This record gives sequence, C-alpha cells and structure tokens, in this order.
Amino acid sequence: MDWNTIFVTTVKASIGLETVVYALAAIGVNIQFGYAGLLNFGQAAFLGVAAYGLAVIVSTFGLSFWLGIAVGLVATVVLAFLLGIPTLRLRADYLAIVTIAAAEIVRLVFRSVAFKDVFGGSDGRQNFSGDFYAMNPYAPGSYGIGPIKFDERTTWVLTVGWILIALSCVLVYLLMKSPWGRVLKAIREDEDAVRSLGKNVFSYKMQALVLGGVIGCLGGFIFGLGQASIQPDLFGTEFTFYAYTIVILGGAARVFSPVVGAAIFWVLLVFVGNTLSEAVGAGVFGSAITVTQVGSVRFILVGLGLMLLLIFRPQGIFGDKREIALDAR
Repeated sequence: MDWNTIFVTTVKASIGLETVVYALAAIGVNIQFGYAGLLNFGQAAFLGVAAYGLAVIVSTFGLSFWLGIAVGLVATVVLAFLLGIPTLRLRADYLAIVTIAAAEIVRLVFRSVAFKDVFGGSDGRQNFSGDFYAMNPYAPGSYGIGPIKFDERTTWVLTVGWILIALSCVLVYLLMKSPWGRVLKAIREDEDAVRSLGKNVFSYKMQALVLGGVIGCLGGFIFGLGQASIQPDLFGTEFTFYAYTIVILGGAARVFSPVVGAAIFWVLLVFVGNTLSEAVGAGVFGSAITVTQVGSVRFILVGLGLMLLLIFRPQGIFGDKREIALDAR
C-alpha cells in the first residue's frame, strides 16, 4: 500500500476545493440552523443560483465577470425572499419540506430543455472563469510545502476561498456577539417569548435566511470557478445534507465549527476511500470488495462513524447540547 500517496491526498483534501465550498455552505447553514433554528433544506439552491447567475451572465450573454458576481448575489437575495415570505411562518418540519422542494424546483429549472439556451440543460455552462484567472497573481508553477503542492490556478482559487471563509467567520463572530445575534439565538430557543418582548420575529428570521444564503452562495461562486464549469446535478439535495452533516459534526452554533467540520468530513472521505482502494489493489480483502464497490463502502464506513458520533456526542465535536434544542412549534 502506498501510504505516501494516501497521506498527500488526505492532507490536500483538508484544504482543497471541496472543503472550501462546503465550509462556506455550512457557515450559511450554521447561521440559519445553528443560531436561528431554521430548518432550511434548500441551501444547495442558493449556491446553484449564484453559480448560474455568474455563468449565464458571462458565458450566455457575454457580459463582465463582476456583473455576473453582482447578479449572482442579487439572485440569491431574491431567492431568499421568495422562499422566506411564504415559509418562515411555518413550523420547522413544514419549513424543511417546502425548502427542499424549492431547491429541487430550482435544479430542475436549470436542467430543463426549455431553458437550455440560457442554462445549458444537463450539460451546464462553461467558459465563464477566464476573467477570474486573468487576475491570478501566481506565476505558472506549483505552490505548497513538500509534496503538498497545487498548481497556480488551484492555488489562486484556494487563496480566494480561504479569504472568504476567514471574512465570513469574522462577520459571524461579530454579529453573534451583538444584540442582533442574541435576539437570533433567543428566537431559536423560544420565539413566542421573543415576540412577547416586541421583537419582529419574522424579520429576524428573514435576515438570518438571507445572510446564510449569501454566505453560502460564495461557495457556489468558488465551486464554479474552481471547476471552470457548472452542471445542475452538482446542486442536488445531497449537497445540503452534506452541509448539515458538517455543521452537526463540528457542532452547531460555533463560529469555526463548520470550517473544522468540513475539513474533517472530507479528510475522512478521502482517507477511507484511498485506503480502501489501496487495500483492494493489494489484495487485502480478496474478492470481498471490488474496486467498483469502494465508493459505496467508503460512505457506509463514514456514515457509521457519524452515527456513532451522534449517539455518543450528539452536540458534535465542539458543540453544546443546548445549542441543538430547537423550538419546533
């Protein structure tokens, strides 16, 4: 077994594109679920709308990169209002059902043959990241420490991504230490009590939904730019569930937990997957596991580990049990 390859790919996964994208998505979910108690199962739609807003403006209409970013952000805010106005007065379980359905509607619209000229159908969109890479300050070559190296394009994407993560964490920290953040956490605990104090609960929920969606949509930008293409099935329901898994793994209502949770989640997936692949190639399991079964077994083992975590430490690694007690009335 090539342990050096396993080690290198695992370390690169801890700071790689998937970790950055899911960390930003999970920071948004943490605001909505961890701090405000909103069961928004449509987070993937926010990332998809932002990514497609950028891609369509640049590749379909031939307009500027920065206009695409602006359109993606505005589209995210509009989606938040469209989702929030009819749903934020619903109970937590109904909110979850409506938002997951809305996210699927958005994905199917992007995939629709009727709008193929705009969104590209199931093939998605490409050729929209040129202006972004034109701003790359890194000269052609590899950057990193020892065997942990990335090419100049990946290094540029990761640099921007980790800066966005740092700024998002600072923003969340400052907001949650403010009176606004304290009201948000009080709504999570008992919104009737907050309403009795004269606070507009609906307004605060809407603000949390918008803010979480906007921070999450940054992950959509990074996802699209990092791959230089987007495709509607990248933003399926499993994307949102991974983000929730990351939040719960790190611990809800903790500023840096989504970042740590994203790194741990992808390290586990990559390490287990690569170790199994190497073991199968070396004949360790004989005919019990084939190469084509490695992906499924990987998710089974990681899922089993997450189940044990929820059984023995439901608040996550850094969390507090009190932070996951939602008022679902």
